[in-house]
Amino acid sequence: MKNYLFTSKRLGFRNWKLSDIDNLFEINSNIEVMKYFPSTLTKEDCEKFIHRMQQQYIKNKFCYFAVEVIDTKQFIGFIGISEQTYEADFNPSIDIGWRLSPKFWGKGYAKEGALQCLNYAFFQLKLPEIISVAPQINTPSITVMERIGMKKIKKFNHPLLSAFQELEKCVLYKISNK
Repeated sequence: MKNYLFTSKRLGFRNWKLSDIDNLFEINSNIEVMKYFPSTLTKEDCEKFIHRMQQQYIKNKFCYFAVEVIDTKQFIGFIGISEQTYEADFNPSIDIGWRLSPKFWGKGYAKEGALQCLNYAFFQLKLPEIISVAPQINTPSITVMERIGMKKIKKFNHPLLSAFQELEKCVLYKISNK
């Protein structure tokens, strides 16, 4: 377990390595995975994301963590928390999010990982609250938000998605450190 920053029952959470680029690109270039995003991502986009997450971890001790199944060491995607600073009345904030390879969908990994990230955020980092945002049409993510105890706060038009009418209408969920 020494390779991981923390673990859940089945998952290990770690900072990113440059060797993760190909695995991340496989996920981010998948049309089904990126269904609720403006587009798929290039390998260069994935490399920039990894660098950004590495720097965010150094600065804050959190990021959207690289996640593996502990038993098999298989990379499944990312689950974690990240700073959000785009123009919105609830920012700056800390967002929880996830993106997993379709091979690992339907196994409860998003919920398990998100709950462990909330535990890390609240008990290790002592953060006061976590938000999550998704397009209203992204019912799989909204279901995970609700299953981890988040409450819907409001609907809003996401300023970074204004060019994408089907994605612009989003929901904001929140959970507080009790």
